[in-house]
Amino acid sequence: MPQDMPPVGGYGPVQYKRNIPSLGVRPRTYLLVGGAIMVYGWYKLVVGIRETNEYAREKVWSRIHLMPVLQAEEDRDQVRRYLADQAREKSLLGENLKVYNTDRFVRPTFAATPGNKSN
Repeated sequence: MPQDMPPVGGYGPVQYKRNIPSLGVRPRTYLLVGGAIMVYGWYKLVVGIRETNEYAREKVWSRIHLMPVLQAEEDRDQVRRYLADQAREKSLLGENLKVYNTDRFVRPTFAATPGNKSN
């Protein structure tokens, strides 16, 4: 029995690739779109952080510039209360007692005292 031999000119090439058209988007497109989204997100984050820092700086400077006005308002209120106290003391006692050893206005200090305690 004669041995089978390859045909003259050899066998054709073996088809190992699939002949299916690629459907959808290639992976590199997904990477580019994902990277673009991430870059945009980081950009918006940096812009937001800078805006927050600018708002904080503006808030600090507005407080710095408002401090003299607020201090003047507090001083006016303290003097008004002091004069009202003096008038009330004069109406009750007939004279004003000197509490301090100076005639300068001294900002009153208030200390919290406990109420009636029953032991």
